[in-house]
Amino acid sequence: MTDAYVPRLKKLYSETLRDEMAKEFGYANPLQIPGLSKVVLNMGIGEAVADSKKVRAAADDLALIAGQKPVIVKARRSIATYKLREGMPIGVKVTLRKDRMFEFVDRLVTIALPRVRDFRGLNPKSFDGRGNFALGIKEHIVFPEIDYDKVSDIWGMDVIVCTTAPNDNEAKSLLKGFNFPFRT
Repeated sequence: MTDAYVPRLKKLYSETLRDEMAKEFGYANPLQIPGLSKVVLNMGIGEAVADSKKVRAAADDLALIAGQKPVIVKARRSIATYKLREGMPIGVKVTLRKDRMFEFVDRLVTIALPRVRDFRGLNPKSFDGRGNFALGIKEHIVFPEIDYDKVSDIWGMDVIVCTTAPNDNEAKSLLKGFNFPFRT
């Protein structure tokens, strides 16, 4: 039987990163070693109030980027100032786990982030105190799955990388091991 395909970053994590993290932080138990738990992608579509077809287009684009079907997020309450009614679609989100998560992080770090205009590195202060990292991308077209000529609108998106690390220092060390380009 041939070996099943293993994502590149998952292999890197299991073969070298786990050992490096154990030495760096002195973990006694191998289950203490931090890892990635999930990646959440979110697109808020403000123009969806006027045109609900934009949410469908954003969902299709996010499905291409993530490799799985996103969920359409609906407004929880009405806001008259924005002409928003409860239940209207206002965005899309998708949660990636296991192999799809590792594949996405690999594409994010190696392909998408270097294509961002005027990119000077990720903000090292974007951790939440519990080992999770959030970043915003202004244009979703930096991903290679999106055909620039066929896109009618350009949306921003949020990427939240959730780790099992108990604090920000350990999470930052883990993400540096995955080649996240933090600015100094």
